[in-house]
Amino acid sequence: MPTASIVVPAYNATRTLPETLRSLLCQTYRDFEIIVVDDGSTDQTAQIAEQFPNDPRLRIVRQTNRGLAGARNSGIAAARGAYVGFCDADDLWVPHKLDVHIRHLDANPDVALSYSGSKLIDEDGAPLGIVQKPRRRGVTPAHVFKRNPIGNGSAVVARRVALTDIAYRPHFETERDWVFDETFRQSEDIECWLRMMLTTDWQIEGVAQLLTEYRISSHGLSASIDQQLDAWERMVTKLTDLNPEFFDTHASAARAYQYRYLARRAISLNLGRRAHDFAWQSLLMSRKPLTEEPVKTLSTLAAAEVLKRTGALRIRQAMAALTAIKRF
Repeated sequence: MPTASIVVPAYNATRTLPETLRSLLCQTYRDFEIIVVDDGSTDQTAQIAEQFPNDPRLRIVRQTNRGLAGARNSGIAAARGAYVGFCDADDLWVPHKLDVHIRHLDANPDVALSYSGSKLIDEDGAPLGIVQKPRRRGVTPAHVFKRNPIGNGSAVVARRVALTDIAYRPHFETERDWVFDETFRQSEDIECWLRMMLTTDWQIEGVAQLLTEYRISSHGLSASIDQQLDAWERMVTKLTDLNPEFFDTHASAARAYQYRYLARRAISLNLGRRAHDFAWQSLLMSRKPLTEEPVKTLSTLAAAEVLKRTGALRIRQAMAALTAIKRF
């Protein structure tokens, strides 16, 4: 049995899947399997996975479309490794990523999720000069709720036993357990990680290196601002009953951080009015982002204001001056 399983959810990923698979097959830690979950693709995704250079470590699971959470759940169900990593079909792993995470988990038996920082790349795979350097140590449920230090779904390698600890089966599910809530098409990551933190004694912890290359696409889920906000609010509603006191204490600050994040997404999409509204609503909800991360918060407010007033033509100049805006 392989020590590790890497789950690759893939939906209409013809353009990027080959590069993703090459990055995974080049891992320096060799005892792993790759499970490509073809989530009802209508393009050549399945054929690309099937025809990829013959490697017994690569398997394919096919299903009708269930979304990212459903594809990950199917991959977890098929996985045989004691460790389960996730890499979306448009992201990349650096060659020593799996090795670093397994060493980290082996050395820290209380840690359920090991995650890394990420470099951001554009749709063509070119570096954007932007990095995610999340908090690594002393991560609490409040940190996950407010800032989600894990950053993106391709940064994680988890203990299988920890995923099993939070798995459940809805009454209508007939095939396998859910680790990720398949009723979410966005915010499924933070819902899962926060549920783990609120219901178990497992810890999450990061490693220092930038081991993931995370692709930013204007057509991806992260661009759907309104749906993203709706999903986040539904996540809060769902989890509040687990610990009402926790949400009473932290919801205002977490919502302010979420609105600041959406303001930054709107800035990147040249949506001046939306960026301005989100940025100022964030400030009205809580001053925590301003006191805890003043440079990032003020740069967001300033860039949103400039974009609203001057439009896309000059926003590049504003963003160049406000270099802190480059830290998502």
